[in-house]
Amino acid sequence: MNANATPASRTLYLLDDNDDFRATAKWWLSGAGYEVVDFQDAQTAIDALKALDAQAIGQACLLLDVRMPTMTGLQVHDALIEAGVTGGNAQPSLPIVYMTGHGDVPLAVQAMEKGAVTFLEKPFQDSALESALARAFQAGSQRPAAPAVAEAALPDETAAPTCAEYARRRAALSPRELQVMQGVVEGKISKTIARDLDISTKTVELHRSRVMAKMQADSVVHLTRMALHQRVDV
Repeated sequence: MNANATPASRTLYLLDDNDDFRATAKWWLSGAGYEVVDFQDAQTAIDALKALDAQAIGQACLLLDVRMPTMTGLQVHDALIEAGVTGGNAQPSLPIVYMTGHGDVPLAVQAMEKGAVTFLEKPFQDSALESALARAFQAGSQRPAAPAVAEAALPDETAAPTCAEYARRRAALSPRELQVMQGVVEGKISKTIARDLDISTKTVELHRSRVMAKMQADSVVHLTRMALHQRVDV
């Protein structure tokens, strides 16, 4: 990691119930130059973050697990918004990067709608984490008008296309493929999409493969990130 991107004054707060993951992440992030404060318990993390002053929040970022036993990441996020630690009314606002080991697209979409900087699937590549943190600290110092997935938050091979390129790819989809894409981005499985559209699951899978090819998406998460980046209804 570039030393210029990780001033010692920047603190990462890490909330994850997995002891092994926290230990590994803390070791790597500390070695990259960050000060790392980790939590296993959601309420303990909330209390600690609520106690931060404006200067500390302005130099911090929260890495937040989506699924935890007592509170979900979304519930933690809501608590921090209510406390004025993050969100549109917070000045400054604590940037949040979500982490998930489940590839749970609907939860990731909700996270973005709440104002998360981006989300990462575990295990994530070092480059993806570096880019996400760079985006997070930029968002913390220059809060955008609306949450978005920046190209910098994506690995190079899955960078978000320009608006014109996204529109070109989308225009190549048939009406049925657009319907299937809508279902995929909403996190629906093929069986559910088939029931909604009154077609066979095999037909959905065929349309789905064509959508992924035409949109040049490597995964469902990549497709969802593109849609969120463009801030359009798919």
